[in-house]
Amino acid sequence: MSAKVLGVIPARYGSSRLPGKPLKDICGKPMIQHVYENASKSKVLSKVVVATDDQRVYDAVIAFGGEAVMTSVNHPTGSDRVAEAASNYDCDYVINIQGDEPLVPPEIIDDIGTALINSPDCVMATGSVPIEGEDYIKNNTVVKVVTDVNGNAIYFSRSPIPYPRNAQHAKYFEHVGIYAYIHEFLNKYTKLAPTPLSEAESLEQLKVLEHGYKIKIVPAPAQYEAVSVDTEEDLQEVIRIYKERHGC
Repeated sequence: MSAKVLGVIPARYGSSRLPGKPLKDICGKPMIQHVYENASKSKVLSKVVVATDDQRVYDAVIAFGGEAVMTSVNHPTGSDRVAEAASNYDCDYVINIQGDEPLVPPEIIDDIGTALINSPDCVMATGSVPIEGEDYIKNNTVVKVVTDVNGNAIYFSRSPIPYPRNAQHAKYFEHVGIYAYIHEFLNKYTKLAPTPLSEAESLEQLKVLEHGYKIKIVPAPAQYEAVSVDTEEDLQEVIRIYKERHGC
């Protein structure tokens, strides 16, 4: 029997820098619709659902023919929201697809989901993409990841890792924030105690490593360009890219 893989798109209406961003218009469609439609092209997903805490987002998803569930307004993280939504479904794996990445390619969802299914020693999988440029590498809002020879995460950091003592050997990879979980582990993950490194870096995924679990890291497709929309400037950049690709 093939694995049942649920795609969950967490979408909060509230945002300190861009309020109401799931409903921001991108070429005639709300942003959440672009995410949903791209995720629905994934071959690995059995179902896609939006998890929201706001009736306006819920209504918008239903209006374009999508599936949505209402979740608590009190969740501290997107992972908690995803876990609540997934509890309503019979599935083996859950993939958390960021609701503010309207250009997300379905291929990366497929690659991450497939990698986890084929990695029985791992409880999670996520992505990475090569990065260059000193300013970008040193930017502490860009999360970097390093792996072992088997492609499992060793560490995530806001600092440049590795340190370039021998610069010719230093290659840098940005973490791509799409997460696949074994469903049973997702329920455990949200209850794991905070850990020193996860709190120091303010990176929730570090507590998985600190508690002794393995995370598979999957290289993103060569043309990966999924801008995360956090500001009005990000939104305008996404609109520019979308117009360039599709015209609108």
